[in-house]
Amino acid sequence: MSIRPYFLFASALVLLDCSKDEPKTDTLASASASASVAAVPSSAPSASAAPSASAEPEPHHDCPANSAGEGSFAKPCEAKGAERLMTVKWTKTDDKGPNFSIKNIGKTTILYGKIVVYFYDKAGKQIDIPDASETPPKTKHFHSCFGNFFQGVMKAGESATLTFSCVPKGVIPDGTVTIEAEMQSVGFADASEKKVDFYWRNADLSPAARAKGGK
Repeated sequence: MSIRPYFLFASALVLLDCSKDEPKTDTLASASASASVAAVPSSAPSASAAPSASAEPEPHHDCPANSAGEGSFAKPCEAKGAERLMTVKWTKTDDKGPNFSIKNIGKTTILYGKIVVYFYDKAGKQIDIPDASETPPKTKHFHSCFGNFFQGVMKAGESATLTFSCVPKGVIPDGTVTIEAEMQSVGFADASEKKVDFYWRNADLSPAARAKGGK
């Protein structure tokens, strides 16, 4: 009978000691994991995102003929004058919007594009369109949008007739008789044909004021 209290007291000390030494790492581990996820950069290209000092340099890209540059989204292979890698021709307009006949006249598979669309009246005069992004509302000389909007990729020499959800019927201004467009920028697909490897651009194809027929 005299041994039992000492045994219980010793057991309690052992239990207290085990509880004290138990590491409390769950909260720290969770916080560390969250910080790691938050630190992963977005894969979406951004012209305004400045690379950090430790960022790897853009790998070398063989720019298409008559163009030169880094090939990144912010510093694409730049062309000038009437150089094109895609031809764009308006064919008709239906309930979805303008239909465009697109052809890849370059030598590389294209995944991404930026289209610039112009509108002309019966006399061939360029029509400005409302710019809903401005307050108070203003007008702009053309409509443009960009993305991987070719319903896949466009192989070298491939052509297709496409409508683009970002060029709906509602953007066409009153009085429009003719629609013309240029593919100002393109992005070349990598080996997987799921991601863009590098970019090309010709800003000369899309001036604010553009005569019917373009360059």
